[in-house]
Amino acid sequence: MKTQIAKPQIIIFSVLLLLSARTAFAQEELEKELAVPSVKNEKVKATFKSTKLINGHTNETLYKNELDFKVDHRFGDIAGNDGGIRKFFGLDNSTDVRIGFEYGITDNLTVGLARAKGATAVQQLYEGSLKYRLLQQTTDDHIPFAVTLFGSNTIAAVSANKDDPASPIAYDGFKDRQNWVAQIILARKFNANLSFTLTPSYVHRNFTAFRDQNDMFAIGVGGRMKFSRRMAIVIDYFLPFRNKADKAYLEEVTATKFYNPLGIGLEMETGGHVFHLNFTNATAIQEMQFIPQTTSSWLKGQYRWGFSISRRFSFAK
Repeated sequence: MKTQIAKPQIIIFSVLLLLSARTAFAQEELEKELAVPSVKNEKVKATFKSTKLINGHTNETLYKNELDFKVDHRFGDIAGNDGGIRKFFGLDNSTDVRIGFEYGITDNLTVGLARAKGATAVQQLYEGSLKYRLLQQTTDDHIPFAVTLFGSNTIAAVSANKDDPASPIAYDGFKDRQNWVAQIILARKFNANLSFTLTPSYVHRNFTAFRDQNDMFAIGVGGRMKFSRRMAIVIDYFLPFRNKADKAYLEEVTATKFYNPLGIGLEMETGGHVFHLNFTNATAIQEMQFIPQTTSSWLKGQYRWGFSISRRFSFAK
């Protein structure tokens, strides 16, 4: 079925053109802000300060023998029918929690292990991931943008519900519990204060609810704008490409609507920590959930507080 081009897609294509623009002004600003000499093929460092923005990944990998301990948390709705002062603006509830470790095998290859609560009926999630830096941007634009590959496998350990064949957890075996994500992360640092990322994504779930999509493509965009020495505004947005007929069926049966995940946050560097205070309509943290299954709307007050704390340890000699 053909997908009609909507306004969000037009915005994304515009961002793509912006990312690929190679202007002399941007190059001069980058070299000036980084305060590095004009060296041939000099690599751009620290496009982003963390391996994740809000919901999506960045192009960053860890250095060899570096360990990153990360805690992500999502609270309940701030406003709307399930928010407000009665629920202390969402702080009484927790939609998802994730605790993870990432380790640098080399400067370009990072492996990760994580455990997440899960924000849908598919819960008790165990994730293994690989992240490989394929290309790194250079200050002379010999390589105009960075390219990083990300892949993950998430296994749901929740008890199967075999009484309802249409349930998303009516598992028959171990293979039904597996979910896969593959992403190509394109990023460009325009100067010391401004970075953008574009993330074509593919999500495959071995088992889903009746008439939900096993395979889904999406595209994500994100950015970071630094406004002080240790603080920056971060934002990301994902546009899933859904089958129109299946989407309409699921929305009718479940009496819910699907929305595109949008996150806005404040990033703070505090010594060895990177702290994110986030606001997003996504209830889930894992890509295999927030990309295909975000059912909360910013316009209805169904956005939530969230935070991410990252602490790095170096085991290099």
